[in-house]
Amino acid sequence: MTQPKVFGVGFQKTGTTSLGTIFSKLGYDVLSYSAFRHLADRDDLSWDEVTALALELAAGADAAKDTPWPLLYKELDAAFPGSKFIHVTRDTSAWLNSAVNDFQSHPNAIHRLIYGSDGPVGHEEVWTARYEAHNAEVAAYFADRPDDYLHLRLEDGVTYEKVCPFLGAPLVGTGAPKANTRGKKKLKMLWWRLFGGQD
Repeated sequence: MTQPKVFGVGFQKTGTTSLGTIFSKLGYDVLSYSAFRHLADRDDLSWDEVTALALELAAGADAAKDTPWPLLYKELDAAFPGSKFIHVTRDTSAWLNSAVNDFQSHPNAIHRLIYGSDGPVGHEEVWTARYEAHNAEVAAYFADRPDDYLHLRLEDGVTYEKVCPFLGAPLVGTGAPKANTRGKKKLKMLWWRLFGGQD
């Protein structure tokens, strides 16, 4: 595409699926956590390896969202000048509850790199601190760049009406897509565990 790349820099559990749905309806080739899932069981995974893979993948895509993309906003900004960044946040308690419900304490090397533990159960304070620090750091980094950065609250809706104009794109829908209900999420996670993430 000729339009700038766009990256979702809000943490997982902040409407990333809805954001990805809007990107896809705009015709963007969207990257997500699935491109990194094969690394989740690694004991020797490094952040440098994650970063290198992300930059390689992003070069051939239009958009990205979900883990680990939000953590790479500085690298993505440097590598792809002119990109747009959408930062969705939600109430911290609601975010933590959603993370606990989905991730519990399942082994995950990428989570270990980000939070210092596989899952939030038993590590709630650390996960909360990491989430809040990330949100503050992203907001500060883009504070003087309103043309490049859009902050949305999940509670207010991740809507076509907010995202499309920011991207200079046509309005391809109305309201907020609801693409990842708890039931759908549980079914997807079960499928991945049963079939090893094979497409």
